[in-house]
Amino acid sequence: MTQEVEMKDAQAPSNSITTPCGPSTLQHLKEISFLIETGAYGKEVRRIVRAVRLTIMLRRKFKAATLSAFITFALPSGSETHHKLSFCLPKEDEHDMDVDSASSAAQQGHAKHSLPEIEIYCYLLVLIFLIDQKRYDEAKACSSACIARLKTVNRRTVDVLACRIYFYYSYSHELTNSLAEIRGNLLALHRMATLRHDELGQETLLNLLLRNYLHYNLYDQAEKLRSKAPRFEAHSNQQFCRYLFYLGKIRTIQLEYTDAKESLLQAARKAPVAARGFRIQCNKWAIIVRLLLGEIPERTVFMQKGMKKALVPYFELTNAVRIGDLELFRIVAEKFSGIFGSDRTNNLIVRLRHNVIRTGLRNISISYSRISLSDVAKKLRLDSDNPVADAESIVAKAIRDGAIDATIDHANGWMLSKETVDIYSTNEPQIAFHSRIAFCLNMHNEAVKALRFPPNSHKEKESAEKRRERQQQEQELAKHIAEEDDDDF
Repeated sequence: MTQEVEMKDAQAPSNSITTPCGPSTLQHLKEISFLIETGAYGKEVRRIVRAVRLTIMLRRKFKAATLSAFITFALPSGSETHHKLSFCLPKEDEHDMDVDSASSAAQQGHAKHSLPEIEIYCYLLVLIFLIDQKRYDEAKACSSACIARLKTVNRRTVDVLACRIYFYYSYSHELTNSLAEIRGNLLALHRMATLRHDELGQETLLNLLLRNYLHYNLYDQAEKLRSKAPRFEAHSNQQFCRYLFYLGKIRTIQLEYTDAKESLLQAARKAPVAARGFRIQCNKWAIIVRLLLGEIPERTVFMQKGMKKALVPYFELTNAVRIGDLELFRIVAEKFSGIFGSDRTNNLIVRLRHNVIRTGLRNISISYSRISLSDVAKKLRLDSDNPVADAESIVAKAIRDGAIDATIDHANGWMLSKETVDIYSTNEPQIAFHSRIAFCLNMHNEAVKALRFPPNSHKEKESAEKRRERQQQEQELAKHIAEEDDDDF
């Protein structure tokens, strides 16, 4: 979105005039502060949400001098917050100060803000700037100071800004490998958000706590927290996608593959197209889960735009499982062990070895009506001390689990496969159609629930002018949301 459109949205509440040459970043921030002030006095959370979206669009233009000038404009010079934030920012560059000096001087007589929303917003700006500049230690100190301030503020118009602060508070500690230090504080913040009925804060903090536990492989504690946390309707699509992803990881580790598959695929579908990294992680875990369920993902999963290169290791792994070649599976696992380790899927890869053997055994059962157990061991490439005995136990277990329809002739050392039954004479097609129909109905119900209608729309007839104004606002909001999604992931 161009600067002209950005300023049109931001200037609406303040009725200010933009210069013909285009506003500076400092002027943009001042307009956003007017928007926050209007939202705070009118208790309109949607204005605070719009202010956050406009801020994210300006993120790449932040400079220390600009932020310092804005803090001087927005906060009283003798306040504690002004002193802390000025200390966190690096010293201004003289050239940058010259650029904004005229604009700062023009607003010199403006009254200082004493609103908590403006104060927290200044913390947010400095925190984003420090993280972008890779000043992680200063970001930790700044976020900790802001969290201490947030504990003393109980206003619903602060909740949207607080959620952003919570995220960067956790992120700055994650970047410095000190997530364990803030776990108790996050739990206290979640308890405080629950008591204040701050559902957006609960949603954000629950995800941050789950991420904290999963970072240290504390899956049992993560599940206990998730199961006991208050449940309510999701307010943020981004937070709901993260929750589904973490839930899928927990279910995978707990061997509940069916539920894990549903959560991971839903997270990948609901995630914005711009959130490519998040969707790649969802697909990686979903591929492993489907392989553990005995399914083979379609080739189109690996050919998605922007994901082909990242999913190459999982494509080769899927190919090894599909063929049932134990040696090829071992080669692929060793070749991409570094990638699997960074994705934290090594333990799941180890579980797949049994599926590879079972797939190979199923292929042998289909191809041969009778085959010796020694030949089965050779085709499966079992490298144990007694491969024939291992092959016999593997075949026996597969028959017991229903993976193959065969019998073992222990006297002659053979595996006798029974005649393949026509699958259309069974109930499997009916079950497959039922699952697809249930999925479509569920998606339709969710779409209906997501519909929003203006109040009293059945009583009042909308004029052509109001309709055009409403459609224009909806288009602007859609563009803001699309650009925000790129930052959220």
